Amino acid sequence: MTQFAPLDLAAIFLYFLATALIAWRVSRRNSDPEDLFLAGRSLGPLAVGFSLFASNISSDTLIGLPGAAYLHGLSVANYEWMAGIVLMFTAAFVLPVLMRSRITTMPELMGRRFDLRMRRYLAAVTLFLSLVLDTAATLYAGALMITAFVPALGLAETALGLALFTGIYTAAGGLRAVVYTDVMQAIVLLAGSAVLAWIVFGQYDWSWAEVTARIDPDRLSLIRPLDDPGVPWLGLLTGLPVVGFYYWTMNQYIVQRVLGARDLEAAGKASLFAALLKLLPLFLMTLPGILAAPLLPGLEHPDQVFPAMVSRFVPAGLTGLIVAGILAALMSTCSATLNSAATLVTLDFVRPTLPRLSPARLVWIGRATTIVLTLLAAIWAPMIQRFEGLWSYLQQVFAFVASPLVAVFLMGLWSRRLGARAALRGLVSGHVLSAGLFLARETGMVTIHFTIISGILCAATAIFTFLWMLRLDAADRPDEAQMALVADPASDRPSRVLAVRIAAVLAVTLAVIWMFR
Repeated sequence: MTQFAPLDLAAIFLYFLATALIAWRVSRRNSDPEDLFLAGRSLGPLAVGFSLFASNISSDTLIGLPGAAYLHGLSVANYEWMAGIVLMFTAAFVLPVLMRSRITTMPELMGRRFDLRMRRYLAAVTLFLSLVLDTAATLYAGALMITAFVPALGLAETALGLALFTGIYTAAGGLRAVVYTDVMQAIVLLAGSAVLAWIVFGQYDWSWAEVTARIDPDRLSLIRPLDDPGVPWLGLLTGLPVVGFYYWTMNQYIVQRVLGARDLEAAGKASLFAALLKLLPLFLMTLPGILAAPLLPGLEHPDQVFPAMVSRFVPAGLTGLIVAGILAALMSTCSATLNSAATLVTLDFVRPTLPRLSPARLVWIGRATTIVLTLLAAIWAPMIQRFEGLWSYLQQVFAFVASPLVAVFLMGLWSRRLGARAALRGLVSGHVLSAGLFLARETGMVTIHFTIISGILCAATAIFTFLWMLRLDAADRPDEAQMALVADPASDRPSRVLAVRIAAVLAVTLAVIWMFR
């Protein structure tokens, strides 16, 4: 076991101190709900872009992605570059609607486009995913890493301690503290990952020829056959865009950063900057997991590969930087999910029910909600160790729960005929089918890869919703206010400057895909 050197402890201590100071400094500025939850809509593109990246590349990714690559190879990196494609699409076609609507939460958009039932439905589903997947999984991964170096600590109490620290600074500072610490955390995260990737590559004498000689070429390919257990090509084309769209466009804790941007131009630049950053995990996280397979054979669980790489290859003095990177990722994602979950509870449930509450009272409720949700996530976190694997746990739940939501959201964004009743019935029908397919897959009756099922669920939900729309017809037509939330091809199209920027980022992304095809 690697012991922490004094320099390691100093790096970790300084990180916690800097985080606490940032939260204290900005907490004095949160005087109303918009400032607490959207940072006063004043954030610039670099801050938002770094925040998008840091919130996504969490400790569950730092541990789960190398573990999945250790097991399946490079195909798991398809999640990363596909995120960039989704961000480009969102910048061009979705952000104009979001920014001009001046919403605070995505369920609010669904409520204004449809009705209060759809708002609360999406809020409840998003809250569930935020706690059970994003926050709890991140706490579990971070606690797993720390207990690998300090085995005297238990998994449950470590997760609780991390959750309380994150919950307190998030409740105090709101989104402004989350985003500003994200900038620092993204830099620490990238530096720590780069150090580890370079050290592991050094085990091959920094020679790509040596890598290809010792590793099966199929494990170094992004495009895999239909029977690939990681990401088959059909799932890449049908399922990953669907899951990615939900995560980057409908997931409150991600889109909340974009909504905090000062204007549409800043939001678009931030999305493209994040799309470029999303290419880095292929090199800094996925490839090290593949390179570790010949170096660390026989690990009991793939999630052990990242702690094992740090323990085996990182010299004393640099371990603190790596662990600080883990903590940075953990704090970033937890603060993001907790702030967004508190936003959902406060603005999608409390304020519509009690509209006369003062802004100061809503801020207090938001902060109290953050602490309560922190404790709930910490209680669930240790349960994740009972599942087969962290990365699989995350992606499968997203695929089954989020795919029907994407279908209804896109139809509502672009169809002026879709009413609230047809949308709700179509969404419920999709989730009923999703539950059935999930049970069939868990019992072995269906063996289709979950990424392919994601595409099937999205298409089936769209069909269900369309049929309900035809059946209800004139009895369920949206009014003028609801149709104002539909994308307008004339006014909501991307500018020429944005189109050029998207083309440049897309060219870089396609070049990376071609390299590892």
